[in-house]
Amino acid sequence: MASIFTKIINGDIPCYKVAEDADHFAFLDINPNSPGHTLCVPKQETDKLTELDPEAYANLMAFARRVALALEQSVDCLRIGFTVIGLEVPHVHVHLIPLNRMEDATFQKKVQLTEAEFESLAARIRGHLR
Repeated sequence: MASIFTKIINGDIPCYKVAEDADHFAFLDINPNSPGHTLCVPKQETDKLTELDPEAYANLMAFARRVALALEQSVDCLRIGFTVIGLEVPHVHVHLIPLNRMEDATFQKKVQLTEAEFESLAARIRGHLR
């Protein structure tokens, strides 16, 4: 059965898309730790990061870095945190989290954004992609 991320990639579930290439997809987390919290996923559904071959791993991280650079220019933060946990959805994903304090990285405190705020953030990030 397709993961929720595969359904998002396929357009079966709406999202706030930030970036896409032939092998990867990035979209805003709808339950963000901080404004701009983005998920980067390979289009090929793979459960664990360690199951990616070295080339696919490197390509995912390069894609995530590209998105993180755009994110860093789009939101006010001290840095972008990269987190891979992988327990929530059986599809590899890299969390890019704008950080201003350690609590932003704990997944214990969430922020609420309006649809307009999500759309504006996604557009700003897309505008900074190189």
